[in-house]
Amino acid sequence: MQNLVRLLTSRQIQSTPRNKRLLSNSQSNVLIYLTGHGGEGFLKFQDAEELTSQDVADAIETMWQQKKYNELMLIADTCQSESMYQRIYSPNVLATSSSLVGEDSLSHHNDRSIGVYIIDRYAYYMQQFLDQKVLALESNSSLENFVKYCDKSKCISTVGVRTDLYEKSLKEVRVTDFFGSRRYAHPFNPNDFNFDWSTL
Repeated sequence: MQNLVRLLTSRQIQSTPRNKRLLSNSQSNVLIYLTGHGGEGFLKFQDAEELTSQDVADAIETMWQQKKYNELMLIADTCQSESMYQRIYSPNVLATSSSLVGEDSLSHHNDRSIGVYIIDRYAYYMQQFLDQKVLALESNSSLENFVKYCDKSKCISTVGVRTDLYEKSLKEVRVTDFFGSRRYAHPFNPNDFNFDWSTL
């Protein structure tokens, strides 16, 4: 739990390598996906530590103050996962969950050879949507389509959505705004730098 909060709020030790840091800025769209065992207002990490809905809200507010995101999407996939975003108070946050308060999130299927459920229903149908409807960064699939895909007949639980902190209509937001990445490279003119390039 502490590692996640440190990652989100840039409070990692100085020697943490770049690939284990959140290198976002005020132009970044950030996706946070939380899954595990949970109950009203908490999520358990390996049955050892708990992350509370207040921890999530405070970490996101710190990210906003640090200009670590432009827009943020939080997905919570636990029992009663709607409760994980009810305390958030920062702007430009969209949140969705696999279940409402008072509901369980259920597994999809198990691996009989090891006797364990290997994927939850929400994650299964979310992956199915991404595989079938979002084939390229240019995809026009909207977040409205995304959050409606796992209806009660598929998920058995009720998918929750919170949009009051988010200014855009879900119809207008492409899934690839959060489930996609594009790196932009800007050419530069070597003469713009006061450097003798022949010394290289």
